[in-house]
Amino acid sequence: MTTRVSSNNLLIANELYDFINQQVLPCTKLSSQQFWLAMSSIIEEFSAENQQLLETRSKLQKQINQWHKTNQYNSEDLTSYKNFLQQIGYIETPVEDFSITTSNVDEELATMAGPQLVVPITNARFALNAVNARWGSLYDALYGTDAISESNGAEKSGSYNPVRGQQVINYGRDFLDQVIPLKQGSHHQVIDYQVNDQQLQITLADKTTTQLLNPEQWLGYQGAASNPSAILFEHNNLKFELKFDSGNEISSRDLAGISDIIMESALTTIMDCEDSVATVDAQDKVVAYSNWLGLIKGELSTQVTKEHQTFMRKMAKDKQYLAADNTAFTISGRSVMFVRNVGHLMQNDAILTSDNQPVYEGLLDAMVTSLIGSIDVNSNNEFKNSKFGSIYIVKPKMHGSAEVAFTDKVFTRVEQLLGLNKNTIKLGIMDEERRTSLNLKNCINAAKDRVVFINTGFLDRTGDEIHTSMLAGVVERKNDIKKTRWISAYEHHNVLTGLSCGMSGKGQIGKGMWAIPDNMADMLEQKIAHVNAGANTAWVPSPTAATLHALHYHQENVFTIQQNIADLNTQALLDEMLQIPLATSTNWSEATITQELENNVQGILGYVVRWINQGIGCSKVPDINNVGLMEDRATLRISSQHIANWLHHGICQPEQVEQVIEKMAKIVDSQNTGDATYVPMVSNWQTSMAVKAARALIFEAQHQPNGYTEPLLHHFRYQLKHGKS
Repeated sequence: MTTRVSSNNLLIANELYDFINQQVLPCTKLSSQQFWLAMSSIIEEFSAENQQLLETRSKLQKQINQWHKTNQYNSEDLTSYKNFLQQIGYIETPVEDFSITTSNVDEELATMAGPQLVVPITNARFALNAVNARWGSLYDALYGTDAISESNGAEKSGSYNPVRGQQVINYGRDFLDQVIPLKQGSHHQVIDYQVNDQQLQITLADKTTTQLLNPEQWLGYQGAASNPSAILFEHNNLKFELKFDSGNEISSRDLAGISDIIMESALTTIMDCEDSVATVDAQDKVVAYSNWLGLIKGELSTQVTKEHQTFMRKMAKDKQYLAADNTAFTISGRSVMFVRNVGHLMQNDAILTSDNQPVYEGLLDAMVTSLIGSIDVNSNNEFKNSKFGSIYIVKPKMHGSAEVAFTDKVFTRVEQLLGLNKNTIKLGIMDEERRTSLNLKNCINAAKDRVVFINTGFLDRTGDEIHTSMLAGVVERKNDIKKTRWISAYEHHNVLTGLSCGMSGKGQIGKGMWAIPDNMADMLEQKIAHVNAGANTAWVPSPTAATLHALHYHQENVFTIQQNIADLNTQALLDEMLQIPLATSTNWSEATITQELENNVQGILGYVVRWINQGIGCSKVPDINNVGLMEDRATLRISSQHIANWLHHGICQPEQVEQVIEKMAKIVDSQNTGDATYVPMVSNWQTSMAVKAARALIFEAQHQPNGYTEPLLHHFRYQLKHGKS
């Protein structure tokens, strides 16, 4: 039984009340009375409108369902379908051309291009790893992954392999030749780098000296001028440093004594309170908020054991250098942090209204994460997040411009109540719902004074695509959906719309996740496409992946690409996005149908069993082929909606799906035998809350609001945590 404090017509769980009063408010100028009155005001002022927006979603979905029942969707002639969507307000009348006016944006978001990490804020180790991934070892990333082949004696197993090490060194030298070429010769020939008479002097193997072709790329150094421990360079507005450590084995084998190349990697990190966490009650929310507080204050730490050694991991300090004239300067040692709030849908009983109703979690997040963020705005601590006094919040799962306008209104009121300047809170809009994609320009316009981020995401966006058009017909197999026309149009439309709204140089246009953390060779080959598409950031699954993906932003200058992107007809792209990914033929064999079901069900079970039983919202989950995929809640949405579509249209039957669930549960159990905390499903078949959740996600998918998985996941996790059945 949760014990609560009554305050300003709210019933607040003790854990949350004490955390805010004892740990957060002493770092601000607000009293307890002022804050809880402000919280009460936000909930009272905006709850009804929040509910109305959700009712609008349901009304539109019912109208779309009815249209598909009485009309035949025709991909070759979209006139009738498009007119209908416009008539009901699903497609909005486009606003006039405009440019965003967002100000006080940190350079990491506005004028720099590089990787972005997204991590569950409830995992302190992951959060620290991510914020510290601003800088990463290129040598470690190359040596320890498949980015370099293990053929011809270059295996990475066992102790240090000098053959593999030399390949790493060669790769590094090729990189240096590409980004900081010499006036003469190659970095492969360099035997010494040193600062002499305020210049970087580079000596080649034949004893001749040379300089950089573009000397301004050298920014500074650490250590003695004649024997520096690090030298800092810049290319495409990204920095990297050569490290020199005479005691290092790599350095001892290197012609110039280079021990590593340290890359500026994850410029920004999204600390996630949403899809990658399992926060179902006050206890969970306090863990999330406590870690956010620790990050903002620079005090978060966690004990880590690695290679039989235990140490405390903390936030990285800033990096200090000497310029050519020996003046000191500092560069941030950490990513700039966003915090991702939950969307408009969910409620959480961390706070109850006076009539015992749980409050909208998005309103709770807006107040608490902004309150904590205000500590960064109003202080000058060593671990400053925003140099310009901004709070960066990503708001997911908004449907259309009215919901973005609502968020803008909520943030404005939060700023007033917390004593913050207007538009201190910057907004990230995730283009992951169909209604937002089709009206993206209007959505950006609804928050044009604070928007700082847009991105695309295949999984949630496809889940919404399937759910919205559930009655239109049978959707393609999941992998084949990626090949349909609307996907490329959606990706292109996002970038073009962002650029047309003036986001270049003012914010981030992002692309989605590389989901296979153990496959870096393919990532290096393929993820350059996100840069070439004009996105100045993209999601990666690990700090190592961030360091490797950073190479792409040296390979191409995103801002030059953005300037050269053709201004294509966005109306034509809109028509392409209305191409529902229906199967051209459903003459699939039983084996093919079973394979698709097994793939979907195994993915659902593999994720759900950890979410429900262990409260793990994001982890590397083995797929049906035992390939580890970095999964969050969006995986469930697409998989459950896909099965629901096939069930609705008779491609498969409930009994068949039940059999697949039982078969895949055995496989998932076997994949987790190495986890001592894992609770098997098969041996607890009748009582397993994870099995109940997975079945509900599949068989109730069609009737979940907008196809979301959160209501069911939260229900079953809450039941398990609180001893209910």
